Amino acid sequence: MTLVRFFRADGTLDKEVEAETGQRLLDVAWAAREPLEGACEGVMACSTCHVVVASEDFAKLPAATEEEEDLLDLAAHATRTSRLACQIILTDDLESLDVRIPAGSTNWMGR
Repeated sequence: MTLVRFFRADGTLDKEVEAETGQRLLDVAWAAREPLEGACEGVMACSTCHVVVASEDFAKLPAATEEEEDLLDLAAHATRTSRLACQIILTDDLESLDVRIPAGSTNWMGR
């Protein structure tokens, strides 16, 4: 299990949820009703599931692929610790994960 903490763009805590090992962060966010669209359904063809990972957690994640980095270049409000939620798979050794939902994120798909 991983304790995922979702923060608003202003840095205030929105909610905490426990997620199963093997889940994609995007699926966890959808279940928690976070405003991440994931318009491409998580096949890494857009950047609408962009999140900003806390710096202490960013180092615990596998490096982003070149394809993911290219999509992050298109994301609004991207930072050095930005990732696509569809590319983060929760693992046993990840006890917690803090992510901030960037300003302007909206789930137009209604998930």
